[in-house]
Amino acid sequence: MPYVNKARPYKKEYKQQVERGEHDDRMERQRARRTYDKKGISRKGKDIAHVKALSKGGSNSDGTRLESPSKNRSFRRKSNGAMK
Repeated sequence: MPYVNKARPYKKEYKQQVERGEHDDRMERQRARRTYDKKGISRKGKDIAHVKALSKGGSNSDGTRLESPSKNRSFRRKSNGAMK
């Protein structure tokens, strides 16, 4: 863990997220976390995933769901082994 002995630079990290265009995606995941917590749904050991991956043309408005980390971080493959 890089920030064990010193304070984490939250303002710097926020600025970098905004510059890279990641801020809106991060806020969408945070809203999803709060929603699951309010409903009493345990997120332990799960990833919050978009219904349609952003890399596949999905958007934040499509919604989110809970998935296992291995399923969320894997790619579907065609019969020849290429990615779909």
